[in-house]
Amino acid sequence: MTALDSFTLQGKTALVTGGSRGLGRAMAQALGEAGAAVAVSARTRASARTAAAELESLGIRAYGVQLEVSDVSDVERAVAEVSDEFGEIDILLNNAGIGVGGAAFETSDEAWREVLATNVDGVWFCSRAVGRRMAARGGGTIVNVGSMSAEIVNQPRWQISYLTSKAAVHQMTKGLAAEWAPHGIRVNAMAPGYFLTEMSPVDQPEYKEWCVDPAAMKRWGEPHELGPVAIFLASDASSFMTGSIVTVDGGFTLF
Repeated sequence: MTALDSFTLQGKTALVTGGSRGLGRAMAQALGEAGAAVAVSARTRASARTAAAELESLGIRAYGVQLEVSDVSDVERAVAEVSDEFGEIDILLNNAGIGVGGAAFETSDEAWREVLATNVDGVWFCSRAVGRRMAARGGGTIVNVGSMSAEIVNQPRWQISYLTSKAAVHQMTKGLAAEWAPHGIRVNAMAPGYFLTEMSPVDQPEYKEWCVDPAAMKRWGEPHELGPVAIFLASDASSFMTGSIVTVDGGFTLF
């Protein structure tokens, strides 16, 4: 096998949660371009199927599945559906996540629970459901989407629940990596910085001072730039890595 051959995902099946738009959609396409068959989840069946159809139009074998990651029963149902109808999952990319802004004193209990339920419980429920199947089959790879916000406090938007949730994802990544290594399961995470998406309009002038100027590269990231990182962590190219957090932030956290 050559160095470039180690990046192939040919013959693999991947599940990308929150894969219907934004960074998830870009990473799902990248995994498909590397050879994987890709199942994408969304909260609505229509969104999941639309994204899958878009991937299929690019020549990628794709499947759309409705999934609410914060609902443990729905996670078990969706994982079984994908495995039974599309193929056993070799790669899990835990991308689904939300953010709710607000100062700590003003953050409602409901908002706190919603963010933690999606960003932490969701990663745990999906990792456990898929991990059990991976262990039974001899291994697999899990890639979690954390954030540079696990290490810094973003300005000027206060978002205590999001910061807490992403720090938990990073530590969960390390804990599962240590525990599941004997089962042949590698667990790594990426920590993106500011990327331009529908939910993160960092190209607007009011964000420049806070999101662009502090970065060493003086720009935001484009979703397609995260795709190769997903391929690397999902493939044999990272075969001696587990429990790692790969920061992809244009040098924002250097200072």
